[in-house]
Amino acid sequence: MPRVSVVVPLFNKAHYVGRALASISSQTFADFEVIVVDDGSTDGGHEIVERHRDSRVRLVSQENRGPGAARNRGIAHSQGSFLAFLDADDEWLPHYLAAGVESLGAAGACHVAHTCTYFDEPSGRDSSPLWCKRGFASGVTRVGPGTHAETLLHRVAFLSPCTTIARAEVVRQLGGFYEKNCRYAEDAHLWLRVLLNYPVSYSLEPGARIHRNASHLSAAGRVPRPLEPFLAAPEEIRAKCPPELRPLLDQFLAIRAFKSACAWSYWGQWTEARRLMRRFRVPSAHRLPYYWLAQCAATPFGAAAGAVMRRAANAFESRGSAAPAGPGAPPPQTEERAISAAAPRGSATGSTGGGAPDSSHR
Repeated sequence: MPRVSVVVPLFNKAHYVGRALASISSQTFADFEVIVVDDGSTDGGHEIVERHRDSRVRLVSQENRGPGAARNRGIAHSQGSFLAFLDADDEWLPHYLAAGVESLGAAGACHVAHTCTYFDEPSGRDSSPLWCKRGFASGVTRVGPGTHAETLLHRVAFLSPCTTIARAEVVRQLGGFYEKNCRYAEDAHLWLRVLLNYPVSYSLEPGARIHRNASHLSAAGRVPRPLEPFLAAPEEIRAKCPPELRPLLDQFLAIRAFKSACAWSYWGQWTEARRLMRRFRVPSAHRLPYYWLAQCAATPFGAAAGAVMRRAANAFESRGSAAPAGPGAPPPQTEERAISAAAPRGSATGSTGGGAPDSSHR
């Protein structure tokens, strides 16, 4: 049996999947299998996979069910002791699998996952300095009762499918990726459960290239974001959370609820935002990031301010489509940028805490 099973969810990425497969086949570690799960593509991507000359690659097809279901289908077909995941529009550096296997396979290794930084494309920017500023260092760490909620936010954000290798038995034990009609943050639902229960190894040496220009849906930033799975179904997370970490988890969920409330208010859904905040209220909530911003945003005034910012963003985009923006032109005021600009300096930002790629767009 292969040591590593690589799962590649594929949905309408025919222009990029060849690049992803080439980066897998070029790995210095060779004992792996590749399961590409065609999640109902309509652009002929499966033909690119079938033409790829590597006997370790096989194709599985299903009706479109989203990235979580596609990865879980690949897991069901996998045989390796370790699981690795690569989205069809991203790529690994040649040493990626070797570094992960060396870490997880070391004598006495107690951690269940190894994760690393990445290069952000098309800029080519190394994400490592960002995580250094947030207190990360290479090595094995475990969440404990003394961990700050913002630290847990950053650790969840650090992990992403394309940069994390995990022990297959643990992923299966935790139920894999969230897939209940979900196309946003389904991976964070798994990584949060991993972090609450097991040690994880971090590396500040980049192992992947994340191509954001090939990834985001055209509607991103133009429609309200879906509720993250761990907020939609918190009971599943709580069921896997050790009792001593329950207060930490509740604070984590509260922070994410406060930020989601800001996002919903931006789109005018301030009454729904209020209900969400009440649902995840915790003691001393006023000390948590986004609490006061959410209190102001989840009001008729906050919703009106969001409408003004949306109109400004639409006007900027209309001008940009008519003529190239000058070198000093400001970026459009999208939902995420508006929240980040209004948040207190140092607050956790990003889809699940800041900076890391997520698979909401896959």
